[in-house]
Amino acid sequence: MTIITVKTGGIAADAVTDAKIADDVVGTEHLTANEVDTAALKADAVTAAQIADDAISEEHLDVTAITGHTAETSIADGDLVLIHDASASALRKMTKANFVSGIGGANTPAFYAELGSAQNTSDASATKIQFNTEVYDSGSVYDNSTNYRFTPGVAGQYFIFSGLSVYGTNAFTIGQTYYYMYKNGAAYASEQHYEIDGSSNYNGSVDLYMGRVLVLDDDDYIEMYLNADVSSGAPQVQGGTGTGNSSFFGAYKLIT
Repeated sequence: MTIITVKTGGIAADAVTDAKIADDVVGTEHLTANEVDTAALKADAVTAAQIADDAISEEHLDVTAITGHTAETSIADGDLVLIHDASASALRKMTKANFVSGIGGANTPAFYAELGSAQNTSDASATKIQFNTEVYDSGSVYDNSTNYRFTPGVAGQYFIFSGLSVYGTNAFTIGQTYYYMYKNGAAYASEQHYEIDGSSNYNGSVDLYMGRVLVLDDDDYIEMYLNADVSSGAPQVQGGTGTGNSSFFGAYKLIT
């Protein structure tokens, strides 16, 4: 049989039709780059099985990969978000609860207590204020029955605040008044109020407020003391609970 060699230059464009090509004879080695264009692919012709792992990068994703999904108006703790784990250079899933705790935090532990009723204090002597009525106490960090102290239990930076009103039931002169914040049993910070002269039929009073940011270890503790000097009798601290109470003590952990 005589073999006739035909050079590719002697074949006109489109001279070799599909009918002249046997099935399964054109392999990948006969295809050049971009030989198969998108017009030749029918919808869904490329399945997941035909895509290599890790082959789809961001330039091949359309925004509808996110915007095309059903919208949600709320998110539950167990719902998932997708993150990139830089240490493993991999994608990871994370619950909403873990995601939120990882990027922010809560101002806890925290507490707020009030002086439930009036407290008599010693004249010209430091007396611990017994804030005995808890409004809230996240983490059971405040002792409102024995030591009247805040012990955070978790090391960190804390905002500590307090206020009280010192008054008397009959006319007096209230001299220099100090309101102390004690840390671990020793005076740490104070607010001072100078003399106010009382007169007959007048109940003299002094309002004192304090706020400080402290770095605390888990076992540090904070207490509040008053040292007021009055001309007669003993100083009293206004008590009572609810709106308008001016004798209170609280703290919360700062998010850092």
